[in-house]
Amino acid sequence: MRKITAVLMALALALSLFACGGEPVQDETPGSDIQQGTVILPKPQEDNEGGDSHNGEYPSAQDPLPQKPGDTKKPEEPDKAEDGKNPGKNEDNAQTPAEDPKQEENNNNNNGDNATTPSDTKVPSGEYRAVWISYLELGGVLTGKTARQFRSNIGAAYDNVKNLGCNTVIVHVRPFGDALYDSDYFPSSYLITGTEGDNLPFDPLKIMVEEAHNRGLTFEAWLNPYRVISRTPLSQAKYLATLDPKNFARRNPDLVLAAPVGKKELSLFLDPGDPRVVRFIRAVVREIAVGYPVDGIVFDDYFYPYSGTGNIDAETYRKYNPKGLPVAVWRRENVNAVIRGVKEELTAVNRATGRRVVFGVSPFGIWGNKRDLMSGSLTGGKQSFLAQYADSRTWVKEGWVDYISPQLYWPFCHEVAAYAALADWWGEVVRGTRVNLYISQGAYRLGSGRAWRASELTDQLLYNQKNPEIRGTIFFSYRSIFSPSNAVMKEGVTRVLRDCWRVPALPPAPRNL
Repeated sequence: MRKITAVLMALALALSLFACGGEPVQDETPGSDIQQGTVILPKPQEDNEGGDSHNGEYPSAQDPLPQKPGDTKKPEEPDKAEDGKNPGKNEDNAQTPAEDPKQEENNNNNNGDNATTPSDTKVPSGEYRAVWISYLELGGVLTGKTARQFRSNIGAAYDNVKNLGCNTVIVHVRPFGDALYDSDYFPSSYLITGTEGDNLPFDPLKIMVEEAHNRGLTFEAWLNPYRVISRTPLSQAKYLATLDPKNFARRNPDLVLAAPVGKKELSLFLDPGDPRVVRFIRAVVREIAVGYPVDGIVFDDYFYPYSGTGNIDAETYRKYNPKGLPVAVWRRENVNAVIRGVKEELTAVNRATGRRVVFGVSPFGIWGNKRDLMSGSLTGGKQSFLAQYADSRTWVKEGWVDYISPQLYWPFCHEVAAYAALADWWGEVVRGTRVNLYISQGAYRLGSGRAWRASELTDQLLYNQKNPEIRGTIFFSYRSIFSPSNAVMKEGVTRVLRDCWRVPALPPAPRNL
């Protein structure tokens, strides 16, 4: 009898490991197809004005997205998929985080393909529910389109978002050193006509804000403050020469740093340590906040590069470090200066106009591991405090942001970055502050490995609802929700509608109003 029991226990353990992904989950970049969703809504009305067979639709898998000059491959949304998609990779031989009681409870209740039990917790009437819409997703609805076509296309996308039960869209308006709006600082984005710097045939941002507000949606402008290009095989000089003469990076090559990516490519970004860059970013934010009725400004996880900085900023460090700070401390203070500065700019705009333009940041999900940083989480992955010099915990404690949306793109049973451990940690970070916590959820991960079952996303949302400090959700990204690339992803979205978001959310009601 004891032998039979032992065999049964071993079998159960093996099955549980298999279900929970005993082996590291392989990361996959989200598919490039952005077709109309299979879960929600009819296609947008076609506008035959341009004679394009895909007028009025999100592009299909056959529609190539425009490529940034100098990119060696179709961009893969580096903000989330290139760097952020593999946050739990144990590069430092990290130990498995300590078990969390809530995590264990959730895992025990997760029966894989069994239907998720609807939450007993009431959905807050002002719960923040948003969707990321990246530059990759905008290309197919914008490039080469007329104003009428683009208005129809983006309106249809917003209809999808609203019918999902969301109340907010976060849309890329400055992905590189370019602009999807009429700017005094940047050339027009190549996403508009296919060529950077072309005269604007219309103002995309104006249309995007109007159509969002027409539907009662909050519109937040997503910016990458430092990024020039994620990766290029060209030298810095050769790449900058491909840019429009109005491009800030081309006009100021001394303010651009080049970090190696892999063996043969470079990542180019504005030098965070130069005060001129800080002033420039502040001016850019003010231009958008004053010129357009946006409801928010959002940064994601692009600060110092994930690939490492080395000593490429040695000259800047020598020149702009009067206090003689250690290099790591100095770099963190450089990023802090931008975060503080943007908050100051938006505060001034709000006071002058009587508006409420919020400032949000969506950092890498792990601030620091407790083994390395006393205040860190029970995790073992890459740490933004050390790798990117992004002290997101301090931004919250000092009130330099209105909300924080950590990218928690891991499942409950991840060995080094368990979802519950991180959600609980971030809840403690915002506790007692006026900063709102909205979790960025990795919808694009569904179906990418054993742990990413159809029930994972709903389980995470239901877990969030039990934590009073978690006041909302941002899905990454639009195409994962409305053009699922696999059956698990499709089923996961269906479960969200069935088990979590039966009641549409009212306009968000942040606690720091």
